[in-house]
Amino acid sequence: MAAPSPTPFSRLFNSSVDACPTSLKTATILGPKLKSGETEQAHLRLLTSFKHLKFKASKEPPGLTQQLDNRKLESLTESENGCDLFEDLKHRFLRFKRRKFKENLDHFQNLAQGQAPKFMIIACADSRVCPSIILGFQPGEAFMVRNVANLVPTFESGPSETNAALEFAVNSLKVENILVIGHSCCGGIRALMSMEDEVDSSSFIRSWVVVGKNARLITKSAASNLSFDQQCRHCEKESVNHSLLNLLTYPWIEEKVAEGALSLHGGYYDFIDCTFEKWTLDFKASNREKNSRFAVKNQFYWC
Repeated sequence: MAAPSPTPFSRLFNSSVDACPTSLKTATILGPKLKSGETEQAHLRLLTSFKHLKFKASKEPPGLTQQLDNRKLESLTESENGCDLFEDLKHRFLRFKRRKFKENLDHFQNLAQGQAPKFMIIACADSRVCPSIILGFQPGEAFMVRNVANLVPTFESGPSETNAALEFAVNSLKVENILVIGHSCCGGIRALMSMEDEVDSSSFIRSWVVVGKNARLITKSAASNLSFDQQCRHCEKESVNHSLLNLLTYPWIEEKVAEGALSLHGGYYDFIDCTFEKWTLDFKASNREKNSRFAVKNQFYWC
């Protein structure tokens, strides 16, 4: 026996209505409290509304339903991908807990009581620069601050999250070393080198990278014959040196450096060929006047 052909929705709707006694269909759809004249009018209004609905639907572009379905599917896929990302993070965390935390439980229990890091690290927020990975810092070894272009504002610049961290690290944690790490292809330094002297200061990025303006001025003067990319690379290192000078504008940092209780270091990580340069500010041999060059010692190139 042949299978019955699909029944159009309009026929199904009309037949289902007509198959019911008038009293039943009006009681079910419109409620029981209708008089006989009101029943017929309500029934007509219902059919008219349904025909209007069919007419409106017929005017939609033929591919609209498919487009909406595709968008829902894309949204669902994005949601699933987001869940996959955090599922991966969950497994990384559990792997850390299993292989690091539980195997070194005494160490982590001691850290729960307090911290006494030897280093404070000031590095860039760039996702390609991770001090714990490239220098192998373990939990409890380094107090870290990461900002755009690894800049240190002067003491006179006023409050920021960077100098708040400096105050805590130096005065409370008593760190013995501050290491400022610059890096290759730094977008923050590129923004610093690209900005005009007189521009709208409403940009948060410009308002921050202007901290390195002295490094920019020296770079423009010393490397004016170089290409813009080469100037940026020059400024990536120059800005580290000026951040070290800016550290000395904090009275409690300068005092501890002069006493020998604190050392200031610069570093430069080139992630293109994976090399690292490290140097230490020579406090006694440096002339700390504004914009002056300062002496370094213990300069090494790791490759």
